[in-house]
Amino acid sequence: MKLLVVGGGGREHAIVKKLKESDLCSEILCAPGNGGIAADARCVPVAATDIDGQVELAKKEKVDYVVVAPDDPLALGLVDRLAEAGIPAFGPSAAAARIEASKVFSKNLMKKYGIPTAEYEVFDEPAKALDYIRAKGKYPVVIKADGLALGKGVLICESEEAAKEALHEMMEEKVFGASGSRVVVEEFLTGPEVSVLAFADGKTLKPMVSSMDHKRALDGDKGLNTGGMGTVAPNPCYTAEAAAQCEKTIFAPTMAAMAAEGCPFKGCLYFGLMLTPSGPKVIEYNCRFGDPETQVVLPLLKSDLLRVMLACTEGRLAETPVEFSSESAACVILASGGYPEHYEKGKEISGLENGQLPGGEAVVYHAGTALKDGKLVTSGGRVLGVTATAPDLKAALAKAYAAADNISFEGLHRRSDIGHRALEALR
Repeated sequence: MKLLVVGGGGREHAIVKKLKESDLCSEILCAPGNGGIAADARCVPVAATDIDGQVELAKKEKVDYVVVAPDDPLALGLVDRLAEAGIPAFGPSAAAARIEASKVFSKNLMKKYGIPTAEYEVFDEPAKALDYIRAKGKYPVVIKADGLALGKGVLICESEEAAKEALHEMMEEKVFGASGSRVVVEEFLTGPEVSVLAFADGKTLKPMVSSMDHKRALDGDKGLNTGGMGTVAPNPCYTAEAAAQCEKTIFAPTMAAMAAEGCPFKGCLYFGLMLTPSGPKVIEYNCRFGDPETQVVLPLLKSDLLRVMLACTEGRLAETPVEFSSESAACVILASGGYPEHYEKGKEISGLENGQLPGGEAVVYHAGTALKDGKLVTSGGRVLGVTATAPDLKAALAKAYAAADNISFEGLHRRSDIGHRALEALR
């Protein structure tokens, strides 16, 4: 099969590498791809959000199957448009992608179908939102932009003053564009966070191995929120008991709710969970593979990814095996200095050959790289993800950090404590 993977980050690189392992795969195109993905797929400069361009590319190249990885093209209906053109794709319809594209839709869905989540209210006016926050008088309080905001549209406010400022930035200054015109104000939940990605075919859902993300920019979970500075899998806080409870109270009810709403979910459904003292609750849903969770989850997948994806598209997931290794995986993100705020691009990256480390002790997933005059340079905030697998988490982390030590570029920033909470939980 000739495949097209839509997107151009670390998640897409992990998907491309896994799809390459399938004996069903003959060629992979990636649009737009990046400098590192170019070593594994033929990159075509079509933006992920250029829906017409992506459909034209798939038609022109006579692609057999498309994997739509990022949230924006899913929300814009790329899977629907490909279906109209007779091209099968992995990913939800635009109607089903609302589970991520609209926080209001997802929160109301959970309320209607009794799926455990934080208490919340929806607001169109900053003054009314602030009145509600004042009346509750509980801090910290969480304020979320309704729409997509590159994973950054969630603000945790420690005081009334901070909440007022957050509402002003989101709703009046429009720092997240139209996404912040409506907001969800919700209670702050406590407990270990868990990410669970799951394959779904509209009826059946099969969870993948759990993972733990590290969102803050600096060691000790300090600094600004980022798209993710590193991940480990499996997440030791996610016990067999927690998994069984999530299946019963969250996973199965979410699939049933989406079907009942007339938008059955097919593709990868991401559950951002909080294991609270009163049981697991949903923090958020994503309508696609997480980034950088994918970079630790897919290396542990033993089954053929392409066959599993096809089963999701064709409604055959129930009879399709989905197996994971019992090993652990760790991913350390190498970011540009200044990320997630201002950073420079175009810094030459050294230590890699054909985008990978010699010796193969770890896999390097390219998130923000480009080829310039034959040289690999930085082109984004998160530049590379260095992933290693090993029989246990401590060994996987040691391997990933040792490998990361061999890569350098000007201004390189990384956290030195990825996996620290997971190791503490294991103790």
